Amino acid sequence: MSIHLNGQATTLDNVQTVQDLITHLGYQDKRIAVERNGDIVPRSQHATTQLADQDHLEIVIAVGGG
Repeated sequence: MSIHLNGQATTLDNVQTVQDLITHLGYQDKRIAVERNGDIVPRSQHATTQLADQDHLEIVIAVGGG
């Protein structure tokens, strides 16, 4: 499957859901926000939100600091 992740074309195998993508990227323990095709995907829907070819995703990681 080909998607656009944070503005970059990316090809993925064995990634079906937003949760799969998060795990694939190693972000499962991070505070993140996910946008798919212009809509925010709530954390409660990560496991059930299916990805499709040519989806546009933005993932933002929260960084703590002072």
